[in-house]
Amino acid sequence: MDIIIPFHELEFTYARSRGPGGQNVNRTNSAAILRWNLQRSQAFSEAVKLRLAANLAGQLTDDGDILIRSDEHRDQDQNRSSCINKLQIILKKALFVPKRRVATKPKRSAVRRRLDSKKHLSENKLLRKKVAP
Repeated sequence: MDIIIPFHELEFTYARSRGPGGQNVNRTNSAAILRWNLQRSQAFSEAVKLRLAANLAGQLTDDGDILIRSDEHRDQDQNRSSCINKLQIILKKALFVPKRRVATKPKRSAVRRRLDSKKHLSENKLLRKKVAP
């Protein structure tokens, strides 16, 4: 499932990079910072927005924005693409719904095997006891 967010909802700013690039890093703004507001987004329904807000509560700013920074690459475009990929991964994890666990009872044979094993270990330990004269 791919998450599609309109590009006009993504706000990019650029800063000096901490990543690779040698002396060129000090002169170019190659790090990309992505800002995306969850509440103003048109990409999701209200129910999905509530679920995302609950799951991403620790990553949202006071304004309801998600901030993602990327300075892994020397190129600004690659860092921008990396930010978008990171946003998609975060949203996929937040939208994941785990399967409900169905409670089951162990089979009778498994219970018997476990008890037999316990009895066998107990007998081994009894054989290690010192015999009283």
